[in-house]
Amino acid sequence: MGRAFVVNNVGSSWDVLRTESLCVTPWLEVNRETVATPSRPGGVEWTTVVRPTATVIAPRTTEGNYLLIRQERIPVRREMWEFPAGQVDGNAEVEATARRELGEEAGVSCPGPLVPLGLFFPSCGFTTECCHLFLAPDIEPAPNLTDHGALEAIHEVREFSPDELCEAIGAGVVSDANTLATFARLQARGLFR
Repeated sequence: MGRAFVVNNVGSSWDVLRTESLCVTPWLEVNRETVATPSRPGGVEWTTVVRPTATVIAPRTTEGNYLLIRQERIPVRREMWEFPAGQVDGNAEVEATARRELGEEAGVSCPGPLVPLGLFFPSCGFTTECCHLFLAPDIEPAPNLTDHGALEAIHEVREFSPDELCEAIGAGVVSDANTLATFARLQARGLFR
């Protein structure tokens, strides 16, 4: 029988005592907050980056290969191999966003149901961002859906066999947190093949 893991959030006090907005853009907000925590009821000051919920999708072909995109990432000044991902706009649904990102970034669609893989927090030490992870099995080409945003620079979409993907991750060629988390969740659930 598996071990039970407990995270004590229920009944705990997490009260925002003070918030000061430092920066607001269309993509994020930076706040200086004083937050009372379960172990620090008097509060602790923290700078928090507020970002929208996001989705990350592992597109898998009927042959069992995985599709990754190679795109420019300005903050780290490099091109990264990644699974398609994107922020949920306004009141859009998480799964609808995942399907939109498959088309926009990779030029594919998933005719069947997406497989939810849960969520993760990519950098919980400074941002509120939460990513919902999905497997998109049996993808199909849908080049008419490709519509890279003005701020995106996607240079290549490529299939990786499971062995090639493992090798690329092991060698550090794939080093994007979203992709690594999705890969780990696929492995942990026995869905990576």
